[in-house]
Amino acid sequence: MPRSYRDNHHHVNFIVVIPARYASTRLPGKPLIDFAGKPMVVRVAEQATLSGAARVVIATDDVRVRDTAVAHGCAVAMTSPDHLQGTDRIAEVVEQLDLPDDAVVVNVQGDEPLIPPLLIRAVGEALANTTAPMATACHPLYEAAEMTNPNIVKVVLDAAGDALYFSRAPIPWAREAFAAGIKSLPADLPVYRHIGIYAYRAGFLKTYASLAPAPIEQFESLEQLRVLWHGRKIRVVITPDAPPGGVDTSADVERVRQEFARLLGPAHP
Repeated sequence: MPRSYRDNHHHVNFIVVIPARYASTRLPGKPLIDFAGKPMVVRVAEQATLSGAARVVIATDDVRVRDTAVAHGCAVAMTSPDHLQGTDRIAEVVEQLDLPDDAVVVNVQGDEPLIPPLLIRAVGEALANTTAPMATACHPLYEAAEMTNPNIVKVVLDAAGDALYFSRAPIPWAREAFAAGIKSLPADLPVYRHIGIYAYRAGFLKTYASLAPAPIEQFESLEQLRVLWHGRKIRVVITPDAPPGGVDTSADVERVRQEFARLLGPAHP
């Protein structure tokens, strides 16, 4: 049975890299949006620091993000503005920091100011007892509507807790229970939602850049399928609950501000 992150007591040194691009189509200047008196990217860095990471580095291509991060005492790496995906930006940071191939790097998105430190730590430590070059996370789903929603990515695991497949389709498919349509989920069906946080061995980030895109990745629009398609393993930790959502829209900004107000009390508007 795949282990829950609560069972994981391996101490691993890992570093967190937080990619933060200033330009965002929906929310310009997104990393600098204020949450209870601090910019979002700084809030993310604070959560990462609480995870027990050996180092936390904000990776950006914009001087405004750099200057703000430095003003708040955060470490920053300036990266090329030409990266098409976050993994390329992280690979550049690995190169800049001259990390050894076996170093573990956790990619924490710069728009998740409420990400639980325990989740970051669990993903960082997931590579302790496996040869998998990459790790990620998931949580159980219980609602039929979530199972059938193509915006919710499902993952199926093997006995060791490695991913067999990620899909926008309803997987695994319960043949008998779903014969007349997906009205409810059988109680013991292992349905997991993928959570988009990743840990990599530093050496694999160099390899990853040279892996050809996979047809299944392009059809599903899921970049992590490239790793499976090329025969590599992805270790998946199971967390019991969904983490708080990230910030993509102005409605998200409002929701997260309310959550900070609730957490920090009325002194922080």
